[in-house]
Amino acid sequence: MARVAETGQLLLACVRDNGSASHPWSQAGELLRGEHSARGLSDLIHYLCTLHGRYPGVIDHASTRAVEPASRAWLAQATYAFAGERAYLARLAVAAGPVPSTPGAAGTDSTIIAQRHAMEMLAQSERHGCALGTAMAIVLDWAHVRTVLDSAAIRFGVEPPPCMAGDIETIATLADAFAGSAAVQRALLFGAQQVLLQHRGLWDVLEARHQARLVG
Repeated sequence: MARVAETGQLLLACVRDNGSASHPWSQAGELLRGEHSARGLSDLIHYLCTLHGRYPGVIDHASTRAVEPASRAWLAQATYAFAGERAYLARLAVAAGPVPSTPGAAGTDSTIIAQRHAMEMLAQSERHGCALGTAMAIVLDWAHVRTVLDSAAIRFGVEPPPCMAGDIETIATLADAFAGSAAVQRALLFGAQQVLLQHRGLWDVLEARHQARLVG
């Protein structure tokens, strides 16, 4: 049981070590403040719109798998909060203008769509705990994603609204309470790990597009 009781801290460590904040491009000066930052930030906005800007989103899908009252309540709050984030993304996309042209980027759209599909599959998994872990990882990772989006908002003249991302300790506590067995813990952490992998893939794509524009 000791291992199961650590689920929340394992989840937070997973996000810390494998999430967006640990990817160098998400904190690169070239992206946030450099000469070509407008194009890099525009890329981020538009591809985040593909991943998370449509309804129903990944968290919406996960909410349909919730059975326990505590997870249902948390997912209801998360879906409401993310509706606001979708609206923010839409405003930023308008302000940023069209997706920057990039040499050799014909396959980018299909890559991002595949990432979204992978997350949707995780959020609709019948493996007990996987969908919740997916949603939790998105909310936790969004805390860093939002800091980059707010930099983009300032760059494009948009006032950043308050961030409604979930409280870290509340999520950790819920993860502990939810994972009543090692099997559920594994499923929850699997969902989290896989969605973080998709987010890191996004940062890889964005960095590659920046490099392609420099040499193109």
